[in-house]
Amino acid sequence: MDKNLIKKKYKEKIKLINHYNKKYFNENKPLINDSEYDQLKVEIYNLEKKYSFLRDKNSPSFNVGFKPSKIFKKFTHKVPMLSLSNAFSQEDLLNFEKRIKNYLDKKSDIEIEYSVEPKIDGISASLTYKNGKFLRGLSRGDGNEGEDITQNLKTIKDIPDYIKEKDFPEEIDIRGEVFIQNSDFKKLRDKFANPRNAASGSLRQKNPIDTKKIPLKFIAYTYGYQKGLNENRQTDFIKKLIDWGFRVNPFNRQISGIKNLIKNYIDLESKRSDLDFDIDGIVYKVNDFDLQKRLGNVASAPRWAIAHKFSSNKAISKIISIDIQVGRTGALTPVAKIKPINIGGVIVSNATLHNEDEIIRKDVRVSDTVTVERAGDVIPHILSVELKKRPKDSVKFSFPIRCPSCGSKTIKDFNLITKKKDAVRRCSSEGYYCEKVAIEKLKHFVSKDAFNIDGFGKKIVESFWKLNLIKFPQDIFRLDYGKIGKLDGWGRLSVENLKYSINTKKKISFERFIYALGIRHIGLENAKLLSKYFGSFSKLKNFVEKDNYDDLLNIDGIGETQVNSFRLFFTNDMNLKVLGELEKILIINNSFSVKKNGLLKDKTFLVTGKLQGMSRAEIKSLIELNSGTTVSGVSKKLNCLIVGEKPTKKKVESAKKLKIEILNQNQFLNMLNKSR
Repeated sequence: MDKNLIKKKYKEKIKLINHYNKKYFNENKPLINDSEYDQLKVEIYNLEKKYSFLRDKNSPSFNVGFKPSKIFKKFTHKVPMLSLSNAFSQEDLLNFEKRIKNYLDKKSDIEIEYSVEPKIDGISASLTYKNGKFLRGLSRGDGNEGEDITQNLKTIKDIPDYIKEKDFPEEIDIRGEVFIQNSDFKKLRDKFANPRNAASGSLRQKNPIDTKKIPLKFIAYTYGYQKGLNENRQTDFIKKLIDWGFRVNPFNRQISGIKNLIKNYIDLESKRSDLDFDIDGIVYKVNDFDLQKRLGNVASAPRWAIAHKFSSNKAISKIISIDIQVGRTGALTPVAKIKPINIGGVIVSNATLHNEDEIIRKDVRVSDTVTVERAGDVIPHILSVELKKRPKDSVKFSFPIRCPSCGSKTIKDFNLITKKKDAVRRCSSEGYYCEKVAIEKLKHFVSKDAFNIDGFGKKIVESFWKLNLIKFPQDIFRLDYGKIGKLDGWGRLSVENLKYSINTKKKISFERFIYALGIRHIGLENAKLLSKYFGSFSKLKNFVEKDNYDDLLNIDGIGETQVNSFRLFFTNDMNLKVLGELEKILIINNSFSVKKNGLLKDKTFLVTGKLQGMSRAEIKSLIELNSGTTVSGVSKKLNCLIVGEKPTKKKVESAKKLKIEILNQNQFLNMLNKSR
């Protein structure tokens, strides 16, 4: 990759993370969840590690948090408030301990003793005490300089104003987390998005009287500057905090060995949904203060501590109602509407129940108290039901036997492979008679692997449907642009852009046209097989008229399930009418003939990451057109890895180890263009 391009990419990521920091630390408006933020930091660190010429004073490698607000007075921390490096797996922890031992020149068989503390999702604060008196309280700020929020912190009952114990240090900065318990947050839901925002917003009130009205808590966990501290270990210091009148986390532990850390991690994660405060991981600190001093810090984080983030997020909520959503193929999907909860920094108000069988198996009912899980990018789902908390007047949920959208009978198809009825219940309506099905079909029609119309997303489809601008696919190509121009949010330029995008898509390949129709069980690969079999749209029409659908069973890869879906689609009068209208508007290219001795003959390719201006389906078609083949994973049989934006790191690393050629999108396309 070009050096200037690398620098540009790096600078963009730095600018983006600082924008997120400003929103998060100064405005209490997080724009992304914790896992996405952590991923962005890792991407920046990896770029800096890979390219020595990358260095920016605004990088998270050299900064913590964000510069303090001008609203409050600013003071310098005597000892910087650093952030923590993150671990996400057992391998990360093993590497963390290995780095510690290498730095200390310790033998590998020596066990490191850790102080283990749950990582509360709140607001960090540093409390300065001198001769037992609480003098000043600062926010983290940018790590070096914090905001003076003393008067607001003094409203928190957990923070002692004066400490009389004789063994209390002459001067010390007690550091900890300000937070709101989930039970207290229930009363504040209308004012704040989540407990962390509530805590942050309360601490930044100009008037302490307003802060006092909020039930803030404080848990102490470490110190910054100190003069006269006698303890030698973190766990001993925690015990002293209790003696001095501070509140500490009841789940603090002293543990040695990575296996034991993992065991404790699993145990605490299982209890997470029962806690009255939000935690997003566990912090491990080398217990010995002398070892901590020897290890020291890197630019923005200590070498002796790490935060082990939870892989999945769970929380307890209550089901308000169970709604039934109708999909493109008529599938009825139950969705639980729950009381909004904060899971990993994201407010969740919906959770999927998958299908009717799942509801019956778990016996999920309206008003049930449930555990909701949100793992990574997976859609939140109901993990389990708290039967002991079920209301006495609870009744079983009855799945609709009629489609909630059009009133058609709902059915369960017989699966020819399993010899059982499907778990999914469906609307029996075909074509575009069912409103919900029709809307989902239109969303599929304009999607990336289908017509791929820029600026015509799901929300536009829903909006135009409500305004009666579109009801069928052909309506997309006959839009009233004059009417659209009068709508809120639509200026002359945006209307012209939409018109241009639609007009450029009036020409389409045969295989993508078949896929765009949204025939059940006909995915992109099956659409390719059918397009090659028919060759052209006119031959497809002739085939439909002859009604010889069983002939399709001769196509390798097409089975009875696909044939039945194909027959059902093309024997529906409404679908045939839509096809007739589209034929008048579109240019449907004949199926391409694969070159037997093309440039990519005997070569295998794999695509990872987001491509610019084209879908995965398009680039795969190009490969096949030139006699190449695509595979699903990295192995010795792979010849070339095509990398787009945000590729799967594991695939790239594996390809490098196997010395497989790696090309970006432009390099691949240039290679093909040169051959023509």
